Amino acid sequence: MMLAETGTGEEAGTETGAGEPAARRQALDAMVPLVYDELRRLAQRQLAREQGPRSLQPTTLVHEAYLKLAAHAPRATSRAHLLAIAAHAMRQVLVDRARERRAQKRGGEWARVTLTDGVGGPAVDAEGLLTLNDAIERLEPRQRQVVECRYFAGLSDEEIAEALGVTVRTVGRDWVKARAWLNRALTEAPAAVPAGDAP
Repeated sequence: MMLAETGTGEEAGTETGAGEPAARRQALDAMVPLVYDELRRLAQRQLAREQGPRSLQPTTLVHEAYLKLAAHAPRATSRAHLLAIAAHAMRQVLVDRARERRAQKRGGEWARVTLTDGVGGPAVDAEGLLTLNDAIERLEPRQRQVVECRYFAGLSDEEIAEALGVTVRTVGRDWVKARAWLNRALTEAPAAVPAGDAP
């Protein structure tokens, strides 16, 4: 089973006719307590990158991501798959919060953002997170998923391969391509990288 290419994974449950949303929601409710500590660590890793005062606590981020997941009742096929879906939902929560802060500020200085392996990555302010999100959205779907899993969830190549249903070598190739393209996109002027120019 592959991680859905859009949204929080709501399409994943319908790929194999996996049943009603209520049944998938029950399955999600059963899986979350089993990986709750990992989800909190994932949230702490994400929030450690924020510059300035924190807009969320790790527990709050986990709960808001769960609400996003529960609304769509995705079907996670494994622990790694659930963590990948949760990473996407957490990214959405953080981006939504950054957009809210930007809307409140309506200004501020542009900050350069670099992409690292995700563990101990650079601090990112609201504007930088939005710039990074815009660049990620221009990647090919599978490359976008690899970036989400590795940078936002901190999953290993093996866990990403399991979650996406591809080989570890494919994950490695996608990561190299996506990181190179994102580094180029983030160092150039925003207008210099057209939407169709992604790898």
